[in-house]
Amino acid sequence: MAGPTLVPSGRGNGTLPRSSLIAGIVAVVVLALGAMVLVGTISPSQGALLLVGGALGAVLYHAAFGFTSAWRVFIVDRRGRGLRAQMLLLAVAVVLFFPPLAAGTLFGHSVHGFVAPIGLSVVAGAFMFGLGMQLGGGCAPGTLFTAGGGNTRMVVTLVFFIIGSVLATINFDWWTSLPAFQPVSLATTLGSSGGVVLSLLLFGAIAAVTVWLEKRRHGSLERAAKPRQQHGSRWLRGPWPLLFGAVALAVLNFMTLAIAGRPWGITSAFALWGAKLSQLLGVEPGQWAYWQQPGNAKALSESIWHDVTTVMDFGVIAGAMLAAALAGRFAPKFDIPLRSLVAAAIGGILLGYGARIAFGCNIGAYFSGIASGSLHGWLWLVCAFAGNMLGVKLRPFFFRQPKKPAVSGV
Repeated sequence: MAGPTLVPSGRGNGTLPRSSLIAGIVAVVVLALGAMVLVGTISPSQGALLLVGGALGAVLYHAAFGFTSAWRVFIVDRRGRGLRAQMLLLAVAVVLFFPPLAAGTLFGHSVHGFVAPIGLSVVAGAFMFGLGMQLGGGCAPGTLFTAGGGNTRMVVTLVFFIIGSVLATINFDWWTSLPAFQPVSLATTLGSSGGVVLSLLLFGAIAAVTVWLEKRRHGSLERAAKPRQQHGSRWLRGPWPLLFGAVALAVLNFMTLAIAGRPWGITSAFALWGAKLSQLLGVEPGQWAYWQQPGNAKALSESIWHDVTTVMDFGVIAGAMLAAALAGRFAPKFDIPLRSLVAAAIGGILLGYGARIAFGCNIGAYFSGIASGSLHGWLWLVCAFAGNMLGVKLRPFFFRQPKKPAVSGV
């Protein structure tokens, strides 16, 4: 995706632009007031999850932790620093997740992972999602945190992400009727220790392959760029080290498991928002099989503020907005090329539709799925990576290509 660099840096004199100051105030009000309202009207856990979402958004923005560009850079240029950061993310996550998931409890509360069937719907949906990542310019968290950070093009991607999500719920039952194996979790089938060891070996193997291919192409591994000197604390204004971002995201996902009883997810909320909007337009999604499932029917009948994923998604947007404001980089731009807007629309629909039929996105299926030990998360990774490869081939038609792809970003 062409556009502003996502690695933030503040002004040298420490003053914030007016747009950043306003955005920062709005973000603080949303997080602080929103948490208090949720604690008083819904539950203390909902208020806490809004703040966890805010922390996730800040980490994503300040660490410029991306999935889309990390995969694109590896596909195009064989630079694997971003992919190795993802392997660290997953390694920390499985070490934290597997023991409580195998036991079924954490801090005295029942917990469960995201474990889904291994079938054709995952293959098709993950491939669609991977293609959509490169055309839309981001993944699920990337869309949220860049939109919150002031990227107006990603707002377009988000709108069509929602449309694609609700469209997938219309014939979701057909996709789930396709051949599939039963859900399998390494955390329960191999036990906590066995599952962790096997997972760490797989992560290490992937990291080793990226090292070998990068050295084969370039002779040495890429070094992280030194942060620019700027006024104020780096930890307040960014940028943060990529590996710190990986560890922080894994810990925050574990906090989500402890508070919500299940891992971090993003895209189920998009389908819910689309269904709610459909009702306002006179369409009744409750007639579709997806919304007749008990959990989905309950979410559709209640206020969206009862939905854990919705609350955390708004937290991610607000947290990224606050991080962008503190960095002095909240400055929306509206001069977006038409082809880029078309790519955002197509990519958004593919992202939304693919995430639903694949039982999750790069967070719910890939990050939280593999952290849950689910084999469907590994299948999702392979098929989504294949979709990214096709998406990289199609990008030149929609985007002006930089001379050398950047590692940071979405």
